[in-house]
Amino acid sequence: MAPVRPPLVIGVSGASGAPIAVRLLAALRRARVPVTLVVSDGGRKVLAAEDGGAEPLERLATTVYADSDLAAPIASGTQPTRGMAIVPCSANTVARLALGLGDSLIARAAHVTLKEHRKLVIVPRETPVPTVMLRHLTTLSELGVVVLPPTPAYYLKPTSIDDVSDYVVGKLLDQFAIRHRLYRPWSPGAR
Repeated sequence: MAPVRPPLVIGVSGASGAPIAVRLLAALRRARVPVTLVVSDGGRKVLAAEDGGAEPLERLATTVYADSDLAAPIASGTQPTRGMAIVPCSANTVARLALGLGDSLIARAAHVTLKEHRKLVIVPRETPVPTVMLRHLTTLSELGVVVLPPTPAYYLKPTSIDDVSDYVVGKLLDQFAIRHRLYRPWSPGAR
């Protein structure tokens, strides 16, 4: 019997960027990585507006918890995980994390990830970035959080939103050492 691999926790908060979350869960399914998913109320609204709702995303997850379920196993450090990513990560969620608020499962699971010294990656979606959010992002970076803005790689000559999303998803998977073929690495002079 193969050992059970700990899941990667994915939080989806209420910021634009739902296609990135959808592409991420599809890539994790292809890579056979177990996923524990938490979608905030705001995340559900954005998924409905940008990608047809949360249900298709939930079908790609191994386990799904409500953001209000502060008794979920991932709210405790005794639950092993491989880390956590919040994709997209709203300005409100960034502030909650930086200020140490744990009033939602996404925020609580992120705090558990940090206190257990596991990898936490956030994909903040805000532009232009206000000074207060820059301060919060700096605080999170100083705590070891990987801040991964959804910035396109123009050298790849993206022709669709999927191309841009796949690059961001690939960069996120790189943070967890998950193999993929979502983008080709930079090679000077290559065309």
